[in-house]
Amino acid sequence: MESESELPTESGPDDPEAQAAILTIAREIGPAKTLSPMEAAQRLMPGENWQRALPRIRRAAVQLAQEGRLMVYRKGKPVDPTTFRGVYRLGLPRDE
Repeated sequence: MESESELPTESGPDDPEAQAAILTIAREIGPAKTLSPMEAAQRLMPGENWQRALPRIRRAAVQLAQEGRLMVYRKGKPVDPTTFRGVYRLGLPRDE
């Protein structure tokens, strides 16, 4: 069994584990709410080193958003997943 320090923090463009962490939480909370990348990172890499998973979560979120399976929000509004910067939240697409 790998120790936490040996777990991969880098992943290729398709990262099913990171995508699953995001989508599982998003489905649990429903389309009316959003989740922070921190929540998904902690689900992906429990323990005190969860911050190391944040780049994987961001890459997975961008890919899911480009596929139309997820929305990236900044200040409560949807943003372009390829150009957003700063603090963001994630959520399922809403019927609006």
